[in-house]
Amino acid sequence: MRRYLSVVILSLATVTLSQFGCASPQNNNNAAPTNANMAVPEATPDKAAIAAELIKIENDWPRIIKEHDAAAVRRLEADDAIFVYPDGSTGGKDQDVKDIESGATTAESWEVSDIKVNVLDKDSAIVSVRITVKGGKYKTPDGKAQDISGQYRSIDTFSRRNGQWQLVAYAMTPVKNPEPTASPSPTPKASPSPSASPAMKPTPAAKGTPLAKPSPAAKASPAIKKPASTPAKVAPKPVKTP
Repeated sequence: MRRYLSVVILSLATVTLSQFGCASPQNNNNAAPTNANMAVPEATPDKAAIAAELIKIENDWPRIIKEHDAAAVRRLEADDAIFVYPDGSTGGKDQDVKDIESGATTAESWEVSDIKVNVLDKDSAIVSVRITVKGGKYKTPDGKAQDISGQYRSIDTFSRRNGQWQLVAYAMTPVKNPEPTASPSPTPKASPSPSASPAMKPTPAAKGTPLAKPSPAAKASPAIKKPASTPAKVAPKPVKTP
């Protein structure tokens, strides 16, 4: 009897195990993906705030050059920055710091204008700027002074690293035929040329009309020949004076 029961129990266990073994796990393709697999959208950069910050940096360069603020150059320029100068030569942060610190670059006036900011993403941007230098001098290592006055266009590439915007590259080129930026204001000086209407002051030469005063000489009607000849000679003189 025990042998029979053990055979029955063994048979039931075999059937049960075979059912579990043959059952394949269901693949639920409709299951929602886990949060770990979901891509987190990148925050939209605040382009207006980025542009305002970079414009402030660009507008600070005239002060940096004037005050020889090498500390600002060390902070604003990246250590691996690459620069292309107007004469086609290349350099980097070390050269810029040296030039600013030594006062090799000087100018009576260094104006920045026409700044345009192209924000690429929250950590990179490209800025175009026009630079007008008046009375500019650059002292070369051999002691010679170069005149750097003129107008330039620069393309500056910025990258935000550790929360700090830094200049990682720029290329500057001279403008051969600069646009008349502030020159339109002098042209109104031509308006004084209407004051050249005083050139019409020759009309005061009509003061020669006092020559008509010889008409009183008509009182000397007995000697009309003399007044007639003398006014004729005197009349040309006022005409020459203009």
